[in-house]
Amino acid sequence: MNTLVIKVGGALLASDTAVAALFQTLTQFHQAGWPLVMVHGGGVVVEQQLAANGFTSEKCGGLRVTPEAQIPVVAGALAGTANTALVAAAARAGLTPVGLSLADGGIVRAQVLDPALGRVGQASPGDPRLLTQLLQLGMLPVVSSIAVDEAGRLLNVNADQAATALCQLLAAELVLLSDVDGVLDGQGQLLPTLDRSECAKQVAIGVIEGGMKVKVEAALAAAQSINNCVRIASWRHPEQLTALLEGGSVGTVIQP
Repeated sequence: MNTLVIKVGGALLASDTAVAALFQTLTQFHQAGWPLVMVHGGGVVVEQQLAANGFTSEKCGGLRVTPEAQIPVVAGALAGTANTALVAAAARAGLTPVGLSLADGGIVRAQVLDPALGRVGQASPGDPRLLTQLLQLGMLPVVSSIAVDEAGRLLNVNADQAATALCQLLAAELVLLSDVDGVLDGQGQLLPTLDRSECAKQVAIGVIEGGMKVKVEAALAAAQSINNCVRIASWRHPEQLTALLEGGSVGTVIQP
């Protein structure tokens, strides 16, 4: 059975009820024998802690600009506050979580994406051994999107792109969870399937933009690298994920 990588972040972390409901659903996957890896961002937590430290937050093309002075705060928010909150919630649901960052065990390689964005990283697959061994032990890796480059510098990686790197590393299936049901058209209706040409069309007319554009691009990259579909769905309705247990579909399916 393929490993399933689940990416969460954003407003999910602001709702204890939503987090609990998601982990209750994921216990069904665990009981059905699916190896699970969770990857998370946490924009809400990051923005709260940046503001508390007197920093303002800026995004460019859906990516958070991360000046060097801010990376300790961002890393603390993601690898510390957000990660431990998710680990605790997973434990309450009866799972056996292990909190990690992208740097642990060399699971990804990372480098600066664009100097103009500061300490924003680009991740590529690294060494699978740590994750593979944890999964063999029946544990749930909960991985924050903080990486380290070859010089040992902390980098903030977009969580959708981090999930893609781990999906490639493990030849896993991937579900990107957000606060909407999937990719929506100009009338707010769900687009059930998208391929590269249709994605390009929706980007060109401004329907797919910002954070969703980053998410869709990550999903396309993952789908092509593993030659399998990637799903973009909502954490607001985690019970819908159980359709995957029966080979069904959920959210928007991104075709390779």
